[in-house]
Amino acid sequence: MCNASSINGYGIKTMSPLVQIKALKKSFGSTEVLGGINLDIARGERVSIIGPSGSGKTTLLRCINYLERPSSGEIRVDGALVGQTEESNGLRYLSDREMARSRADIGFVFQRFNLFPHLTALENVALAPNRVRGLSGDESKDEAVKMLQKVGLGHKVLEYPDRLSGGQQQRVAIARVLAMNPKLLLFDEPTSALDPELVGEVLAVMRALADEGRTMIIVTHEVQFANDVSDRVIFMDDGLIVEQGHPAQLLRSPSHERTRLFLKKILEKSE
Repeated sequence: MCNASSINGYGIKTMSPLVQIKALKKSFGSTEVLGGINLDIARGERVSIIGPSGSGKTTLLRCINYLERPSSGEIRVDGALVGQTEESNGLRYLSDREMARSRADIGFVFQRFNLFPHLTALENVALAPNRVRGLSGDESKDEAVKMLQKVGLGHKVLEYPDRLSGGQQQRVAIARVLAMNPKLLLFDEPTSALDPELVGEVLAVMRALADEGRTMIIVTHEVQFANDVSDRVIFMDDGLIVEQGHPAQLLRSPSHERTRLFLKKILEKSE
């Protein structure tokens, strides 16, 4: 891995990319969803991905976390292949147990919160550090309390999901990811399932994480949020990256007509 420091095209100083994606394709049957993605994400970079429904945004995130196996191409996180390992006789797909350990470095926050309904907020957050990271029961609970406090839910540690609002459940889901201390955070439209009045509390937590300098890839329809927190915004359509750039450039003066039409529709909806 190259350790030479450089400045990428978006003004981010990095020793080497944390995420490297080369010629990534994904098809479901005869339907191609990703048509060849090439993308590097710098360490500490916050990247927002926007685009119409069906453009491949969520599939891209799911491939990065190997919740979907790519049809072809290569994904590396911190230099290591995702979903595969390099051996003397070639590549081998990871077993489910190996994949669980590998996936621990890539936190994924879903649209739907995916909390275990029979577990308290504390238990939901403590489960993976205990079972995957190998922390003791007390250590994992202590870490869970810290992360719940971090997202403003220290007073809700013993509540079950059905006693929490949607925004609180999503914050528990974020705390669950943070408790694993991942190298990379993936957010898949984390506010899309929330009532409008609850969106702000989740975005506030995400803004705080961005301010910490965490590496984040955010699929979002919140264009103003993307403008505020991102180092780079990517516009995807039809399974391809149409254009990318600094928020001030892409969101105000996009180069491609497809991007302009998409942003115009978003603006019209918000008026």
